[in-house]
Amino acid sequence: MLGLFAVVVVLVTIFILTALNRIAEQTNNLDEGRSRATTAGAVRTFQDQLHATLNDYAAWDDAAAFVYASDGRDWIVSNFGDMTANSDLFDVAILLDTDRNVLMAYQDGKPVAWVPTEYFDSSLWTLFDQVRSSSADEVPEAVGFTDTRDGVAATGVALVREKSGAIGQPPAKRRYLIFARHLDQQKIAQLAETYVVDGLHFLGEGETLSNPVQIRNVHGRPLAKIGWTPRLPGDASYLAVRPLVYCALVMVGLFFLLLFVSGTKTLNRLKADEAAARHLAMTDRLSGLLNRTGLFLALDGLVEEAAQQAQSVVLLYLDLDGFKEVNDAYGHGTGDTLIRSVAAGLKMLVGDSAALARVGGDEFAIVLRSDDPAPLAVMFCDRILGFFDEPFVIGERVAKIGASIGVAISQRGTVCGGELVRRADMAMYRAKEGGRSRFEAYTPDMDAEREERNRLEVDLKIAIERRELTVVYQPVVSSEDGSLIGVEALVRWHRKGYGQVSPDKFIPIAESTGLIDQLGLFVLHKACETIQRWPQLKLAVNISPGQFRDPAFPQHVASVFRKTQTDTSRVTLEMTEGYFIQHPDRAKTSIRALRRLGVAIALDDFGAGFSSVGYLRQFGFDRMKIDKSLVDALSHGPRAVDMLQATVALARSLDIPVTAEGVETDAQAIQLRLAGCDELQGYLFGRPMPAEDIDGLYGQRGTEATA
Repeated sequence: MLGLFAVVVVLVTIFILTALNRIAEQTNNLDEGRSRATTAGAVRTFQDQLHATLNDYAAWDDAAAFVYASDGRDWIVSNFGDMTANSDLFDVAILLDTDRNVLMAYQDGKPVAWVPTEYFDSSLWTLFDQVRSSSADEVPEAVGFTDTRDGVAATGVALVREKSGAIGQPPAKRRYLIFARHLDQQKIAQLAETYVVDGLHFLGEGETLSNPVQIRNVHGRPLAKIGWTPRLPGDASYLAVRPLVYCALVMVGLFFLLLFVSGTKTLNRLKADEAAARHLAMTDRLSGLLNRTGLFLALDGLVEEAAQQAQSVVLLYLDLDGFKEVNDAYGHGTGDTLIRSVAAGLKMLVGDSAALARVGGDEFAIVLRSDDPAPLAVMFCDRILGFFDEPFVIGERVAKIGASIGVAISQRGTVCGGELVRRADMAMYRAKEGGRSRFEAYTPDMDAEREERNRLEVDLKIAIERRELTVVYQPVVSSEDGSLIGVEALVRWHRKGYGQVSPDKFIPIAESTGLIDQLGLFVLHKACETIQRWPQLKLAVNISPGQFRDPAFPQHVASVFRKTQTDTSRVTLEMTEGYFIQHPDRAKTSIRALRRLGVAIALDDFGAGFSSVGYLRQFGFDRMKIDKSLVDALSHGPRAVDMLQATVALARSLDIPVTAEGVETDAQAIQLRLAGCDELQGYLFGRPMPAEDIDGLYGQRGTEATA
């Protein structure tokens, strides 16, 4: 019996030791895999941080202004070169032109003596060529690891451009910004501390590790290997319990108990590390909210749960109104603080019952579950808009912003997360187009409208390129005798297969898509050609605010005048007050440049908007056009007449002649003449008509003058 018992004990001991050995080996492998995944993630994060920094510096309105300026050297050195000193963001900054000529090169806060071709390996130029040849729909940036004289560095190349992505320079004059951030042993140690990886270091020659993390350049060439000190938790556990097994078989039960406890702790630790990494990957670093990835994951989970429990999911998609202006005026630091303040406020509003995410620079999303989704959505939208009614106090600065909200509902979980985001985003843009600081719920007709708008945009672009639009002319007459003294050029579009399209429909599309530049210059060119047929008539042409956004707009206008040999003293450019209110400085610059060409500038639709006396004085318009709404109001009583007379008197006091548009009756014409308007325009004198009809009116004018 003793012998049998001994054999059993020996066999049990062998089985236990074998089992423990295998468990120890598996635990070591699990820990090794976690360490490698964490290290690889840390290296990727190091590179992504450089990429984010590069994007902030390259896609920057100030950079786009000074880098291409002839006197921008000091700004470039101050904002790029000097920033390499004692910086955790980048230690090398280089500015190149499109031919790889070095315009500035700094390292550790000082100008460098080396040239990039000697300092970096050839993969830098692969990144450079990738950015230089990027298409218009690609982000002109590329990042990768390179080998340098000082070691391995995360290196990025980006085209210097405006924050909106606009590139105002031809390819031959573009500038490219290069940042490098060296991954040395000190930074490796910081990564080790941050990501809790023991003994993280570069592997030296002769040092081996079963599965190290390799850093490669874009050509796939290995640059360095990163290893760590294996913790071998399985071996430690095995050595700790083995003496107990040899002491007595009575301790076998205790051994299994200890093994169970140790294994549980290890697995829990691994699960905690994995959960932390997953949480970090789904969290926005600035606001602490979910990021876009986290939003989609949470949204899919909530939609699935809602479908199982017969509930609905509500998605509120917010875009901040006025945030870009605050960011541009006060800087990125204030903008970041404002984002954090908005995130904190929204978190207080929605509480723990909702998923809250920051999905873009100034875009947020809120996900809710409810049995009665529509009233809940309205309630939260009202709360949010009320929250934005109050200004934000940031240090000594006060920022006033709003929010446009799009609402989409997945009834009983029937709409997936991705589609829900698309619908909410579409509704948000509808809210923004409708006046901002409001909310709009998704409706199916939005898809049809967007599809029709896209088709209309494509057809309009083709029509402009093929010169399929026509220009018509509306007579402008003298208020004294009704004689023809000028015309206003207006564009018309007969869309193939659809018929006539109202300007109120296609002009906004042209403005929002950038086609207004081509369209406006086409109308001006055609009108200037046609006006040569009527030597004694003046020409008025409308200018869209969208055209003013192009700094080269005055040069384009001058080119049209040269090509058509137009007498600019006969031309008046009419523009509405909206752009002057939003961008007074830029408007002044453009108006001065246009006036140097010899044209007159008229303020159009006076009385339809702010109608500020200050703007009349500030910009010194050559003519004022009274809006049709003031003319229509003349039939409503003496107050309307008094308002008209006051408006004309105001213009006269500033020596600004007045044109009244929208005149449809003789009574209106008489009242306008008595009030002091010197020019009249409207259906009473003629609708917009082809140039051939103006020929007839012009001929009659000549006959009457002779008689």
